[in-house]
Amino acid sequence: MDNQIKKTVRLNGHTTSLALEKEFWKELNIIAKNQSLSLNELVEKIDTLERKGSLASSIRVFILKTLKDK
Repeated sequence: MDNQIKKTVRLNGHTTSLALEKEFWKELNIIAKNQSLSLNELVEKIDTLERKGSLASSIRVFILKTLKDK
């Protein structure tokens, strides 16, 4: 069973689709809110500062690091 949810996000003015598991979307939204950023702003930040490989993988690693640093 595939529990990935695909959403459209804007990166540097361009739209792209991003598929993440629902649990990762939930945590990403919480992190964005805690940092007073929109979801798109946080994804752009991750894309610019943290990206190594695919965007989806970079987001998952970013979320893991953020949760571990709490």
